[in-house]
Amino acid sequence: MSLELFFHPLSSFCQKVLVALYENDTKFTPRIVDLMDEKSRAEFLKVWPIGKFPVLRDSTVGRTVPESTVIIEYLERQHPGRTKLIPDEAKTAFEVREWDRFFDLYVDVPMQKIVTDRLRPAGKNDPHGVDVARQQLKVALGLVEQRMAGRSWVAGEEFTMADCAAAPALQYANMVEPFEATHKNTAAYLARLRARPSFARVLAEAQPCLAMVPKEKAPAD
Repeated sequence: MSLELFFHPLSSFCQKVLVALYENDTKFTPRIVDLMDEKSRAEFLKVWPIGKFPVLRDSTVGRTVPESTVIIEYLERQHPGRTKLIPDEAKTAFEVREWDRFFDLYVDVPMQKIVTDRLRPAGKNDPHGVDVARQQLKVALGLVEQRMAGRSWVAGEEFTMADCAAAPALQYANMVEPFEATHKNTAAYLARLRARPSFARVLAEAQPCLAMVPKEKAPAD
């Protein structure tokens, strides 16, 4: 099989790419990377020395493609399927790319800051950084709430790359900053994303690994 995806099932950016692949039943060989395992890490670094996933390898043309958005753009051009994730129409395509970056940078990144801080050794936490991330996430969720009023999908009338980005970003954001009771439009959007077969499959595949997601630490007495 010409396509290989190097990823971890819990990574939100990897999940974004998996949604795109499953949307179009794109055939690929999964290569799960465990960065905590010396052998797995070393093998991955041979493919992509930067050491960050997801990374797509297209052996047919000898091309290595990093970064979730770039991977989906590459798949759209080189391995298109029934779901057109980036529309031809310029205005809608711009909105797709705009909201793709929005979810990556303003929902996913602060969410990850909150989660990864829980992995830090005792005394090495960054409470100020976490507070800033929570505030950024709240602002971003407020903008998503406004955007999703009267809409099914975030850019245009059809499911796109922007929704691929939104699905894992909102799923994890709801775990660290629950919004279902306060952001009705966003909650309804997340429900539609969870019901989408491609994302439902991603969630099912990640389920066995969810115990690895660090829980919020209880406040000290």
